[in-house]
Amino acid sequence: MHSRLRFGIDLGGSKIEIIALRDGQQILRQRCATPQGDYAATLNAIASLVHQCERELAANASIGIGIPGARSPATGLIKNANSTCLIGQDLAGDLEHLLERPIRLANDADCFALSEACDGAGAGASTVFGVILGTGVGGGIVINGQLLRGPNAIAGEWGHNPLPWRQPADGAVRRCYCGLDDCIETFLSGPGWAARSGLGLNADALAQAAASGEARAVQALKCYADQLARSLASVINILDPEVIVLGGGLSNIAALYDWVPPLLSRYAFTDQLSTRLLPAQHGDSSGVRGAAWLWP
Repeated sequence: MHSRLRFGIDLGGSKIEIIALRDGQQILRQRCATPQGDYAATLNAIASLVHQCERELAANASIGIGIPGARSPATGLIKNANSTCLIGQDLAGDLEHLLERPIRLANDADCFALSEACDGAGAGASTVFGVILGTGVGGGIVINGQLLRGPNAIAGEWGHNPLPWRQPADGAVRRCYCGLDDCIETFLSGPGWAARSGLGLNADALAQAAASGEARAVQALKCYADQLARSLASVINILDPEVIVLGGGLSNIAALYDWVPPLLSRYAFTDQLSTRLLPAQHGDSSGVRGAAWLWP
């Protein structure tokens, strides 16, 4: 089964990307622009990419798709998607009809976690927590090579828990788009960190300023590292993963891998912390690779 041809598709807000894996090795990659706000055109774009790749490889493949949202276990329809034209649609059913075969869908953060657990930074670990630190904060949980989905399809959504062990230095209360206050995402997402720093810089510029030693940016990054450690420690106290893998734009900040582990030891409920904190091995390709691994 491992040598089967697998297609992984990443349905993003601006682009749709497809890769083909055989024996775990990428043999083809293509992409196209995502039709904006047009559900039918999005379906056709995905089908067109699949047919194009199958013609080129002269073979049929299993299909897994990572989406910016989740498929409701109750209705089968898409929910929690920032590509709003997907919400309320039977994406899986419609694509199965178009492509005449079963497909598998998962949240893009779940696909990231699965990729890194299968053949990435978490390969060989029995429990992997995959973290996205980017425009939003997401996560996925893989146990013994299997993605943990949960009855509500929200396993790993730590970004919408409140920041633990709140301190005065964390600043003012902020309302999250979900309607609740002080979600982890309002602190640890790129826009959240930038807004709370008060320095008028976006996350990329803030990280660069910290790397160059600008005092206020360094302080903002130290605050971020402490908030990240508290947030991850609360996950460790429940899940106790062997490996935590960081992905997304903010995962490229090298200082986090030096600063956060000692802080984890301060906050996690253990005498000695054995959990490893690692950067993603497959980087920006993890999501699309994980979609391909949705089939066993």
